[in-house]
Amino acid sequence: MSDLLYEVKDKIATITLNRPDKLNAFTGPMIDAWARALADAQADASVNVIVVTGAGRAFCSGGDVGRMGEGEPTPLDHKNQLWENIHRVPKTLEAVDKPVIAMVNGLAVGAGMGMCVMCDVRVAAESARFSTGYVRVGLVPGDGDTYFLPRLVGAAKALELLWTADFIEAPEAHRLGIVQRVVPDAELRDATYAFARQIADGPQIPVRMIKRLVYQSLRLDLRTHLDLVSSHMAVVRQTADHKEGVAAFKEKRPARFQGR
Repeated sequence: MSDLLYEVKDKIATITLNRPDKLNAFTGPMIDAWARALADAQADASVNVIVVTGAGRAFCSGGDVGRMGEGEPTPLDHKNQLWENIHRVPKTLEAVDKPVIAMVNGLAVGAGMGMCVMCDVRVAAESARFSTGYVRVGLVPGDGDTYFLPRLVGAAKALELLWTADFIEAPEAHRLGIVQRVVPDAELRDATYAFARQIADGPQIPVRMIKRLVYQSLRLDLRTHLDLVSSHMAVVRQTADHKEGVAAFKEKRPARFQGR
C-alpha cells in the first residue's frame, strides 16, 4: 500500500511510513501493513537487518488525532482495537530476532516515539525531536512507551517525560540514551545504512543470538542466563562463520562471513 512502503536491497529491508502530509500519523491499515512487513522481513532469508523510517519531515506523529472522537466505541471495543491492531507491531517485534534500526528523520511524537523506542537502536538526524505526547490529549501511552522507555532511561526520567510530554532535541535524546547516534540531517541516510550494512555483513547466527540473549537477560536471573549463554556458545562455535573469523584473525586479514 502507498501509505507504507517496503523494499529489500543488499540484505537490508526498509519500512517507510509514507503519509508525509500527515507527518506519517498512522491509520489502522498502516498498522496492519507494518506488522506484515516486519513478519515478512523476519521470514525472508535474504534480509539480515530491518530499517524503519518516515517520509518527509517526520518519523511518525503517532495516531491520527484528527480521526479521534469519530464514533464512540465501548471501552472493551477500544481495548480490543489496541490489543488486536496497534499492539500487533510491538508483539511482532518481540518475535523478530533480526536487528531493527529506527532511522529518525524528524518528529517522533506520542505513539510515533513509542514505535521508535521499541526498535533495537535509533539513529537520529540533528533536527529530530521527541515527545511522549499522550498527556497533552488526556491519554495514557497506548503502544508500550511505559514498557520500553523506562528500560532506556530509568523509571524516574521516563515518568518525567511521560508526565510533561516536553519536547527534547536529538542531542538530549542521545545524552539520555534514547538514541544511540546523532548525525547531520544530510548524512542520516548514509550513516544509517553504513551501520546497517556493517551488521548485515557480519556473522548472522551470532548477531541474532546476541539480540536474543540481551533481551532475555532482562527477564532472567544470572544463573539461568549464563546457562543459556553456554548453550548458544556451543552452537556458534560449530558455525562456518566462527571458523572463518578465527582463520581471518590468525592470517591478519578481514573476515569474509557468509552474511546469513
